[in-house]
Amino acid sequence: MAADGTPAPTSQPAYRNRARVAGLTIALGSIFSFLLLLALDVLAPSNNPYLGILAYLVVPLFLMVGLGLLIVGMIVRRRWVVKHAGGQPPPLLMLDLTQPRARRRLVLLMGGGALFLLFVAVASYRSYHFSESVQFCGQACHVPMQPEFTAYPHSAHARISCSACHIGPGAGWYVKAKISGLRQVYAVTFNKFERPIKTPIKNLRPAQETCEQCHWPEKFTGDLDRLYTHYLSDASNTPFTVRLALKVGGSDPTHGPVGGIHWHMNVANRIEYIASDDRRQVIPWVRMIDRQGVVTEYRTPKFKPDPAKDVVHTMDCMDCHNRPAHIFQNPSEAVDLSMMLGKIDTAIPSVKKTAVEILTKPYASAEEARQKIATGINAVYAKDPRCSKLIAAVQEIYRDNFFPEMKTDWKTHPNNLGHKEWPGCFRCHDGEHKTADGQQSIKANDCTACHVILAQGRGEQSRQWNPLGKAFEHPGGDIGDAKCSECHTGGAL
Repeated sequence: MAADGTPAPTSQPAYRNRARVAGLTIALGSIFSFLLLLALDVLAPSNNPYLGILAYLVVPLFLMVGLGLLIVGMIVRRRWVVKHAGGQPPPLLMLDLTQPRARRRLVLLMGGGALFLLFVAVASYRSYHFSESVQFCGQACHVPMQPEFTAYPHSAHARISCSACHIGPGAGWYVKAKISGLRQVYAVTFNKFERPIKTPIKNLRPAQETCEQCHWPEKFTGDLDRLYTHYLSDASNTPFTVRLALKVGGSDPTHGPVGGIHWHMNVANRIEYIASDDRRQVIPWVRMIDRQGVVTEYRTPKFKPDPAKDVVHTMDCMDCHNRPAHIFQNPSEAVDLSMMLGKIDTAIPSVKKTAVEILTKPYASAEEARQKIATGINAVYAKDPRCSKLIAAVQEIYRDNFFPEMKTDWKTHPNNLGHKEWPGCFRCHDGEHKTADGQQSIKANDCTACHVILAQGRGEQSRQWNPLGKAFEHPGGDIGDAKCSECHTGGAL
């Protein structure tokens, strides 16, 4: 009975159940949508990042919203019943298995609960793997990650997932990455991300926990044979080749001689350094700790240590191999490769010089670049039947390595593997790093320390081998002690 003596209502008005009806509708719709999208994702011939976002992120979110509305509806109904039943709350759970109706409800509840748990299990499993996929990393955040995703398929790690290097094994770093991802989602949603994306990445997981899961640091590699083909910027595009034996070597005396480039590996020796710039291109201080624990410090003449500001980094793979999967080729290097592969005809007069000059001009957008590259090449080679093929090749180079919307190209991301366009090795091996007493210095300007020139030059000269090594002969003449990167900036010389 109600307070005025009238019988208490036996059912709640329809409008009081709208939350429950809406919640049930949304929940059932979410389950149906998930099953449909799951089938599409499994049966699709190729992965679609947006399909994955809908199936494993958006739909589960709607399911949670639907279940939340169901709970709100139950709370509202309970309060309504309490109010109209003289303040006596109904029991939260009443199950009388002697009643057929109760038994049917129990069966439905258990079946629905089993389906829900199955839904949650499948969604969680697929969500985890989707969030670890290359498509999610490279295409879901389309604009900021476009440069990295475009360069990735051309790298030596094109079959390695992004998470294998950026996160690595273990739950701890996975959780850290997803927490960091919330900030990145905010940056993408509100257009707050940096242009270009700055490197090196701060707080990157040590290479010993990622790279060395596949690469064996103690392995003795020995020498590797490499052939580098360049074309000069003259009218005949003269080829100039250099064949090197790279002394990769090793750093573990139990597997081979200690020496070569991989002497720097933190196996027998430990190298620490201080960089005075964010990109770690200026290194004024180096400390070496050998196997016996002997410590030797080297510094440039003008460096004054500041313990409150200086950050001491331990050298690892990423200090040299800092572009393992996202290499933006400079114009000169990219044109050389296209000419070597036959995409650009080397018989076209001055094509090396012309292509590089057109690529290095500033363009506001990729579309503007595409149009002006065609216009620029047509202005020089319009009457040449090879013009259209040349235009396509140069446009492809630009599309793969230049991203004006993200302000990204080879100039924004140093490549420390070598020393041609960037200081690289010469960040330390420049002859200026010396001990406090000036008696020792880091070895510099010794080309034979890391490689042996087996053959070099043009034409017949390039086929004259010397296994003991040759002195480097610069095609432009004697350059003295100048560093390669002082002239070779990646553009036209």
